[in-house]
Amino acid sequence: MDPQLYPWIILFTPLAAAGVILFVFSRRPTAAGSIAVVAAVLACFLSWRVFLDPSLTVTAQIPWIEIPGVFSVPIGIILDNLSRVMLVVVTSIATLVFIYSAGYMRGDEGIPRYYAALCLFLFSMLGIVLADNFVMMFIFWELVGVSSYILIGHYFRKNSAADAGKQAFLVNRVGDFGFMLGILMLWLATGSVVFSAVEANLSSVTLHPGYLTAACLLVFCGTIGKSAQMPLHVWLPNSMEGPTPVSSLLHAATMVAAGVYMLARIFPVLLAAPEVVREVILWIGAVTCFAAGLMATQQDDIKRILAYSTISQLGYMVVGIGVASTADAAMFHLFTHAFFKCLLFLCAGSVIIALHHEQDIWKMGGLLRRMPVTALCMLAGGLALAGTPFFSGSFSKDNIIEWAWMNNRAGFWVTASAVFLTAIYTFRLLFVVFLGRPRGEHAEHAKESPLVMTLPLVILAVPAVIAGYPWFRRFFFEEMPHAGAPAAAHTIILAFLGAGAVLAALLYLRGPAKDPVRIPLFANRLYIDNFYDWLVARVQGGLAVLSSWFDRWIIDGVFATGAARTVWAAGYVLRLLQVGNLQAYAFFFGAGVVAVLYFLVFR
Repeated sequence: MDPQLYPWIILFTPLAAAGVILFVFSRRPTAAGSIAVVAAVLACFLSWRVFLDPSLTVTAQIPWIEIPGVFSVPIGIILDNLSRVMLVVVTSIATLVFIYSAGYMRGDEGIPRYYAALCLFLFSMLGIVLADNFVMMFIFWELVGVSSYILIGHYFRKNSAADAGKQAFLVNRVGDFGFMLGILMLWLATGSVVFSAVEANLSSVTLHPGYLTAACLLVFCGTIGKSAQMPLHVWLPNSMEGPTPVSSLLHAATMVAAGVYMLARIFPVLLAAPEVVREVILWIGAVTCFAAGLMATQQDDIKRILAYSTISQLGYMVVGIGVASTADAAMFHLFTHAFFKCLLFLCAGSVIIALHHEQDIWKMGGLLRRMPVTALCMLAGGLALAGTPFFSGSFSKDNIIEWAWMNNRAGFWVTASAVFLTAIYTFRLLFVVFLGRPRGEHAEHAKESPLVMTLPLVILAVPAVIAGYPWFRRFFFEEMPHAGAPAAAHTIILAFLGAGAVLAALLYLRGPAKDPVRIPLFANRLYIDNFYDWLVARVQGGLAVLSSWFDRWIIDGVFATGAARTVWAAGYVLRLLQVGNLQAYAFFFGAGVVAVLYFLVFR
């Protein structure tokens, strides 16, 4: 087989699997799961083949939209180190999640629909990774949104799940509208939507810094939506209504990673833009990682804690785009985060299944002895998330924070403070869930998950530990420029980490029966969700009343009913002239002639 076909096969294999499941095996859950797993394994195998052959390039482009001299959009694939690394990450994570799902979703009535949606989701993300132009990326970007809507609302009979799916879809439309406007502005300025051509023609737009600033910030709106940056972060915690494997895939390597990947793809454009662009990116990321950390410290739902941790870690990646000299800093953290966050969610799913779908951490406890494999794997993922030395997260996250030290000292203190919060909510989760005595009705009888679920955990635990080490990192990334921060910066980071771990140990090490510290502001998610609920209710309600008044009195009263009445009145007056009397017509004619003569002579 021609190796140049590999990327195309990688892209369309999940789509073909989704079609086969829906139209052939829609009533056979086992066959549907097998087809999905085989498709993911094939895509993963070929992705590794592509990754291990750097000489492989795909040059063929298929003409698609051609308006000579105006607009040209090809269907093309880009293969460089950035897309190769993402292919490996996405397909490897997806394969493990697909396998894990066979255990987690056992007995679910919608298994074929679930696997078909997973395959569509994987196809959409692979399209984003391989797209060589903005239009293709935007199409797959929207497909990711549609497939996530389907997966989040998998349990559609639950109102909360249906609402969460709708919220994810609608909130992302806000960010995607800005993304679309930014694409249009870059196309108008450079004459192309192909990434390489946009970069080559940047000289035509750098002469107008205000225009380029607006275009880049609008494109960044897409990241704010997809990667759940403030203020469009609210959909991600609510997406936990979907099955846990969906949460794992969504948070680790697909939808939320798409926004960061897009920024890395256009990093040369961001470098050419005025400094204010990356300054805005930096501060939105910094505020997000800190605020999400605050909210995570007081959540009680095991999946919501991990959801807010994802938002916080995505904030670090966005900060990396804003402060580092290369996009590799952000991509390196995306790379390590994919493994340990996927691991954490799958471990959470193992706990949830063992406790009969209980998600409240205060109804858990004492699971270390009952679920040792899950506990040890979650410990590995938690230590990586907290940035504990010698675990993968410490290498990638600390690198970003050190870049902030060198280029934005205020940003450094915000991101370093978030390390303190990360340590608190991570160790709080581990202590409460696995230590102390069993608290819930099912905790005493919990037992380890089956092999189909624990094997992916053990596999993921390995990169969760080693993925950050230089000897492993160089296999995926070229020599990464270091920030050159002094030892004091690293010492401060370790101090924040240690302080957070100690505080968590003092409060939660013995597995208390309830949270000894309750801060309503953080527990209620800074009341941001409440504000949006109020805003939508008031604004939508007000607009509804205004629209009703406008429709009734302006549209109907003036334009519709008013116009009809005007025509009727004019007709009523004119009909008086149609009297059917010849003498009257002669009178009207004579009067008209007199009037015309009057105006001609006297005017």
